[in-house]
Amino acid sequence: MIKFLDLKKVNQPFESAFKQKMEHFLEGGCYILGKEVKLFEESFAQYCGAKHCIGVGNGLDALVLILKANIHLGKIQKGDEVIVPSNTYIATILAVLEADLVPVLVEPRLETYNLNPDLIEAKITPKTKAILPVHLYGQLAEMDAIDTIAKKHNLLVIEDAAQAHGAQGNSNQNTKAFSFYPGKNFGALGDAGAITTNDDELAEVIVSLRNYGSKVKYKNELIGVNSRLDELQAAFLNVKLPELDKENQIRREIAKRYLSEIKSDKIILPFWDNSKNHVFHLFVVRTKNRNDLKEYLFKNGIETMFHYPIPPHKQKALKDWNSLSYPISEKIHDEVLSIPLNGTLTEAEINKIIATLNQY
Repeated sequence: MIKFLDLKKVNQPFESAFKQKMEHFLEGGCYILGKEVKLFEESFAQYCGAKHCIGVGNGLDALVLILKANIHLGKIQKGDEVIVPSNTYIATILAVLEADLVPVLVEPRLETYNLNPDLIEAKITPKTKAILPVHLYGQLAEMDAIDTIAKKHNLLVIEDAAQAHGAQGNSNQNTKAFSFYPGKNFGALGDAGAITTNDDELAEVIVSLRNYGSKVKYKNELIGVNSRLDELQAAFLNVKLPELDKENQIRREIAKRYLSEIKSDKIILPFWDNSKNHVFHLFVVRTKNRNDLKEYLFKNGIETMFHYPIPPHKQKALKDWNSLSYPISEKIHDEVLSIPLNGTLTEAEINKIIATLNQY
């Protein structure tokens, strides 16, 4: 069976370095916000071309803390509206709600699955204060167009980059939220996240918010939370960061093969302009009967996954949105199927995936 993602195999090349880091961790006796977190924050900020990186507990917390920090700074007020894609993973919308803000769902482009800038302005009201695009499946949203709209209407732009570590585009000026969930291109061995920003004031507030609202121990200036990047996860990420560009390039090369060699009138392949704006966290195809395709591939020894089977507005947790219609999102969520794509796939496995899909 070709697994969709074999995390043991993904992390195997790093095991020796992980064990060394673990030994140093045990010998050092510093378990919270130690030198590994500091090193990671400096290294990842430099990698992203940002002034600041703040390590946090996970990607959801990264989004929540960015929003709450902007509320503290008076750039957003509780009850304000934030434009989000209607077909994102639900965490993006949960973050907006957690910050006592109102998510306004906007449909994606069917070709890219990312937020459609052409539909944004129609949803802007006097209460709109931010746009939260998601770089879904590892492909950057249309940031030039989104940034232009935001500037015209004086809106904040906060990027959900949880699936797009290393994707290259022209959006370095915006604050970004990252997740290092184990299955990501750049994954930890547990939950972890980070925020990158060029805003000195915002960074200072987030540093305080993630640590109980405190910059100095036992002096709490803000209503904060406990969402600190774990020292051991930071150590593991420090081992893996130098290999991220290599992993992303391997994924692009596999994607090129899939896009050029998979030929089936029953399968719609993803859009890509061959630039470095896509790191292929997921390779997502569409088909009218995805359950049939999933079963066919499984019978032929290929594991697949749905990303994601239910659109956010149809989730029970978001009952206030259940009656609304987002036909493009619904179509995407009904038809998408993710096939294996990662740096551990052998040439024989890639060949088998292509041949099997072509025989469907």
